[in-house]
Amino acid sequence: MNPADWIDTATVPPRRLPDSVEAALTCVAEALGHAVYAHWTLARLKRRYGSLAEAKAAQPAVLKLLLAHDGAIEYWERGRLRTVPANEAPSPATVLTRLLHTHRRRFRSTASSGKEAAVPAAAQATGLVAANPWLATHGHADHAWLARAGRFAQPHAATNTLGAADDVQALALFLRDRTGRSPHTLRAYGAELRRLMRWCGARQLGPLSDLTRQQLLAYRDALQHGERGAEDVSQPLSEATRTRALAVVASLYRYWYDTGYLHANPAAGLSAGSRARAGFAPTRLIPPALLGACDAWLDASGCDDSLPALRRSAIWALYRYAGVRLAELAWSAETALPRLEAEAPGRWTLYVCGKGRKARAIPLPTPCVAVLRAYRRARGLPADPPVHEALPVIHGNKGEALQQAGLYREVKAIFAAVADGLQAREPGQALLLRAASPHWLRHAYARTLVVDHQVPLPAAQALLGHASVQTTAAYAKTDLTQLRAFVDATFTDDVP
Repeated sequence: MNPADWIDTATVPPRRLPDSVEAALTCVAEALGHAVYAHWTLARLKRRYGSLAEAKAAQPAVLKLLLAHDGAIEYWERGRLRTVPANEAPSPATVLTRLLHTHRRRFRSTASSGKEAAVPAAAQATGLVAANPWLATHGHADHAWLARAGRFAQPHAATNTLGAADDVQALALFLRDRTGRSPHTLRAYGAELRRLMRWCGARQLGPLSDLTRQQLLAYRDALQHGERGAEDVSQPLSEATRTRALAVVASLYRYWYDTGYLHANPAAGLSAGSRARAGFAPTRLIPPALLGACDAWLDASGCDDSLPALRRSAIWALYRYAGVRLAELAWSAETALPRLEAEAPGRWTLYVCGKGRKARAIPLPTPCVAVLRAYRRARGLPADPPVHEALPVIHGNKGEALQQAGLYREVKAIFAAVADGLQAREPGQALLLRAASPHWLRHAYARTLVVDHQVPLPAAQALLGHASVQTTAAYAKTDLTQLRAFVDATFTDDVP
C-alpha cells in the first residue's frame, strides 16, 4: 500500500498523506486526535519521561513489558490503545491500513477510484451545503431561490468574513455555527426558516438577503394576526410559537450582519426573545426516588465488569452528574470535544462544546470520576487522562466514537430495565421512566443545583450553559418547598 494514494478529505484544502508509512501514521494521529502507533524501548521511554519513575507513572503497561522484552508496541485498534511485545504486534503498514479502512468516510483512496479526492478551496461553502442535513433534505426545491444575493448582501466586500457568495452558502454557515451538532435545534431552526421562505414564495419576494424591514414587519404581522386566503399563514400563531419563529429569523439576520455578509440588518428589533425564556418552565422531571432506583440498578449490576456494562455506567454517570445535553457527549473531531482533564487526583473536569459552539467546563464529582476510571481501565487507557489527551470519551462497538443515537439508546435501556422492575408494583412510575430521555437527566441536574442545594444562579447558569439566567431560574419556579418553609416559619408563631 502506498500511503500517498490516500487523501484526507476533512482538511481544507484536502491533502495527500505522506509517502512513508511512519509519516502517514503521524498525520493520521494528528487528524484523529489520539496516538495510533508507537514503538517503545527502555532508552526511548527514559528520554521521553526523564526517569523510569516518571515513566512508570505515565506508562505502567509499557514499562512492565519492557522489563521482559526488548521492545513494546502501542497501537490503536477497535477504539482502544493496545500494548503488546514488539514481536507480537502488527506491522505499521497493517495498523495504517486498518485505520484508513475504519475512517474511510474521511480518508479516500485515489488508487481505487481513479479520481482526485481533492475539492477546490473555493468550493468549501458549497460543500457545507451538501453536508448540511437540513439543506440536503429540504433545500433542493429552494436552492435556485436561495442561490442569489439580495440588495443588502455584500458577497465580495473585504468585510464579508463568511466568504459566502450567496444566501444558500451563508445559510449553511449560519446553521452550522448556530445549531452546532444538535439535530433537534437544526430541525427547529429549519422549520422556522421554511415558514419564512414559504411566506416569501407566496408573495414572490426574496432572496432572504433582499427582504426589507417593512417586509419583515409584514411577516411578523402575518404571524400575529393571520391572513385570510393565504395558504402558508391562515390562522394566528400562539405567542410562544410566534416568539420562537421571530427569534430564529432575527438570529439569522444578526449573524449575517455581524459577520459582514449583510451591510445592514433589516431584522433589528424584530423579536423579543426574552419573553420565551421568561415563560420557560421545566416539566420533564424525574423524581429523586426514581433517580435513586436507576442508580441502585446500576450499582447492583456492578459485578459485571465487561466493557459494555462499564461503558453504560460511564454514560449514565456523565449525563447524571454533568448535566450535559445529548449532543454534547458525542465526539467531534473538529473541536476535539468532549474532553476529560485531571487537574489533580480526584479533580476532573469535562470540557464540552455547547450551543452556539461555545466551550464549557464542568467539574465532575467523585462518584462520576470513580465510574470513569473503571471504564478507562477496561479500555486499556490510563485511569487518569493525561494532559492534552484527545480521545473520544465514549467509544462505540467498532472502535469509533459513540454518537448521539448510541448514547440515547444506552440511557433509554437503563430507564427500560428499571421500569420493568417497577411495572408490577408501581405502573405509574414505570410509565414515567419509559417516557424519559437523556435530557430529563439534565433537568434533574439543574433542579439539584438550583432547588436542592441553592447554588447561586450565575454559577448554575455557567455549569448548564444557559444563554440566559432566566432559564436557570425557571427551575426554582417549579418547587414550592422553600416558599412553604418561609410561610410556615413566618406565621407559625402568630397562630393563637
